[in-house]
Amino acid sequence: MVPLLARLDSHDRALYQWLLLAQNARLHSRLWWTGLTHLGGATIAILLVLIPLFTAQGAWHDGAVLAAWTLLLSHLLVQVAKRHTTRPRPAVREGLHWHVAAPDEFSFPSGHSCAAMSVAFAYSLAVPSVAMPMLVLAVLVGFSRVRLGVHYPGDVIAGQALAMGTGLLVLACR
Repeated sequence: MVPLLARLDSHDRALYQWLLLAQNARLHSRLWWTGLTHLGGATIAILLVLIPLFTAQGAWHDGAVLAAWTLLLSHLLVQVAKRHTTRPRPAVREGLHWHVAAPDEFSFPSGHSCAAMSVAFAYSLAVPSVAMPMLVLAVLVGFSRVRLGVHYPGDVIAGQALAMGTGLLVLACR
């Protein structure tokens, strides 16, 4: 099992280095990826849940309830996983740069990717007509975390998978 994990880690690190935004990237590129990454931050994710929760009716309200539970539970799981695995941030481990401040010292799984996917996935289940743009946006938020140097691709995939799994579990328990 260890050789498999070592190979996965090696591929994850190589892909990270290939996708990382260059140190001398143009300002508009850095601003684009930075703006996108903030869509997965706590403030935006919580607002995207609370505003419809208190103002919407029907499917949008149902989606907000699903998103609230998914966001809460998935983030608890993210914090437990981060403290258990203690994978260092890639810029620290690889000795490279990052373009945004990291919210904590641990990389696995990505909390921003999890938050963005929690909200997008929940609303996609409740309001299928918005599924494609919301899911694409959530995937792009995850990609931004790698481009900006604060996560490996595997961290992002794990965060997004955790969000979707939590969303399905919450849906099944309703």
